[in-house]
Amino acid sequence: PSGEPLPEGLLWLLLTGNVPSKEQVVSLSAELRKRAETPPQVFKVLDALPAKTHPMTQLSCAIMAMQPDSKFALAYQNGLHKSDYWDPTFEDSLDCIARLPGIAAAIYRRTFRNGSIIEADPTLDWAGNLAHMMGYQDQGAKELMRLYMTIHSDHEGGNVSAHATHLVGSALSDPYLSLAAGMNGLAGPLHGLANQEVLKWLNRVESDIGSDVSKEELSRYVSATLNSGRVVPGYGHAVLRKTDPRFTCQREFGLKHLPDYPKFKLVSKLFEVVPGVLAETGKVSNPWPNVDAHSGVLLQFYGITEENFYTVLFGVSRAVGVLSQLVLSRAMGLPIERPKSMTTRWLENKFGQAGE
Repeated sequence: PSGEPLPEGLLWLLLTGNVPSKEQVVSLSAELRKRAETPPQVFKVLDALPAKTHPMTQLSCAIMAMQPDSKFALAYQNGLHKSDYWDPTFEDSLDCIARLPGIAAAIYRRTFRNGSIIEADPTLDWAGNLAHMMGYQDQGAKELMRLYMTIHSDHEGGNVSAHATHLVGSALSDPYLSLAAGMNGLAGPLHGLANQEVLKWLNRVESDIGSDVSKEELSRYVSATLNSGRVVPGYGHAVLRKTDPRFTCQREFGLKHLPDYPKFKLVSKLFEVVPGVLAETGKVSNPWPNVDAHSGVLLQFYGITEENFYTVLFGVSRAVGVLSQLVLSRAMGLPIERPKSMTTRWLENKFGQAGE
């Protein structure tokens, strides 16, 4: 009751539309543990990759390596009626989600910890086991992973990874093919690297003026950043017009678990300063912080400092949202997505030629 939410509860909500009871969450945790064994070919594929392979490339390859076991692909090949498409899609999605923590942890250990694998703890939940298998036994790290996995599971179609998963899935590609497409989109720097950009900027602030600075000095620094033509990473959102609630819950986590951590205190001061400075420019419709303004700092506090791996954690969480959406898309019989094309002449006729 006093801890962070379990992502299993969110998965239940997304699939059923109902907030689950504690018993239902526990039963779903147990179901995911039963499905969590990773097919041996996945590790053979990972072992065949050069050790320096980017963790997101490894994740995409690992997801594709599970595709030969797709229940949907087999059922479709055997003539499954379209009214039942949702069923093997659901089975594949649960299998995939269940296996992702072990796969992500294996990628982490292989890339950053000399390849030594830590077995799952049968008493832990889905996200707690991810922290455990990565090698983080601190209860705070497990609580953070539960929070992180819950709040990064966006499934609405306005972001690249969710839209790519839906687009490929609309062609009746199985969940493994669809999720791999979404993860390849997430690997793009304009989508999945946002919290790393925030960390780089925070490090620059600390290097230039230190972390224990007054709000006045910080305000001048932010203004100078904007006046130089640069942006303040972690502020603004394409949809939201207020403080991202995912930022708020991370801030509450920080106040509870790491109130004296210098980077957390710097993020807190920026929260007090940046929106006002951005609003004064008159050019920003949303001056408030988004989810990325905080997440990297929390991971750093618990020793998860390998920034190249952050997008993998993002991807494991995102799978909960996008695969739930894929199951519902199949249940509703949504059609293949066919974006309309337009010519340059059409654009010129409608909006005028450049320079006019």
